[in-house]
Amino acid sequence: MKKRYSEEQIIGFLREAESGLPVAELCRRHGFSEASYYLWRNKFGGMTVSDAKRLKELETENGRLKRLLAEAMLENEITKEALRKKLVSASASRELVRHMNGQGLSERRALRVIGMSPSAYRYQPVTDRNCVLREKIIALAQRHRRYGAGMIYLKLRQAGELVNHKRVDRLYAQAGLQVKRRKRKKIPLAERHPLERPTSANQVWSMDFVFDRTAEGRSIKSLTVVDDATHEAVAIVPQRALSGNHLVRILEQLASTRGLPKAIRTDNGKEFCGRAMVSWAHARGVQLFLIEPGKPNQNAYIESFNGRFRDECLNEHWFTSLAHARVIVEAWRREYNEERPKKVLGGLTPAAYARQLMQNQLN
Repeated sequence: MKKRYSEEQIIGFLREAESGLPVAELCRRHGFSEASYYLWRNKFGGMTVSDAKRLKELETENGRLKRLLAEAMLENEITKEALRKKLVSASASRELVRHMNGQGLSERRALRVIGMSPSAYRYQPVTDRNCVLREKIIALAQRHRRYGAGMIYLKLRQAGELVNHKRVDRLYAQAGLQVKRRKRKKIPLAERHPLERPTSANQVWSMDFVFDRTAEGRSIKSLTVVDDATHEAVAIVPQRALSGNHLVRILEQLASTRGLPKAIRTDNGKEFCGRAMVSWAHARGVQLFLIEPGKPNQNAYIESFNGRFRDECLNEHWFTSLAHARVIVEAWRREYNEERPKKVLGGLTPAAYARQLMQNQLN
């Protein structure tokens, strides 16, 4: 069994050898090898007991300082690597603390570097209670790809879901469902003419044309008609071409199902200013309000509707034929009137708002 000798014993062995005792006899008497003797002589030769103790203390202190230096260098390296990462959430901070701890840094030091409290580090998140709501939001966003968080919130409220709009905004953003804004065509600024909103249905209609193309490259000319009071899409009629006589026939069909308005607001297109349209309006007692050329803001209600129509319907579908376009457009018009809530109407659909206006007038 290997023996351990103190500094006092080693100094004593060296003194015996200096007094004339042979090295071989000294080693046999005390039970150590000659190699150990010569090693001790190189290290402790000429020292007193106090010098040997001091040497051991210096070696111990040197070893401790080396360990501290190594730990400091390791800590600095781990800290530099950690601070290169941008920490946004608490979960990311916890993961970084675990990583630094695995690299050899103490938990306390890692928390101090990150600036996180021990309670926050050991916090266990509660079970997510928004799984069902998140699935509903994702399903609505996939069905209505151009709906933002506000419209998703209104659809949830329409379905009877009692939810806070801030929670919908947060879950919508976490799911990465933000709608990319399409660039709008810049138009020169013009003088604004405020429009008065009618108080009952069929007082003022707004009309305009929206153009698109089918798969073979042929154009589609869609007539859009909106009731300014109820926000309803009275009609959307896709055709290859529309003349003044065709426009009159469409208005007569609408008169048989909905009735005629007191006035119609349009731009200065040839279909709206032609003899057929003017004669029909005079015969039926309908006023024609023509906006100034180059000022579409004077017909803002139909322009706003056209923007929604293009963004949510035309840009989202690829029409293979005119018949296909008619089916898709009519389905979207019904959804717009009966299912799509509007914030300006207090979350009501245009059809529900029209019924509310009629009920208020009866009362």
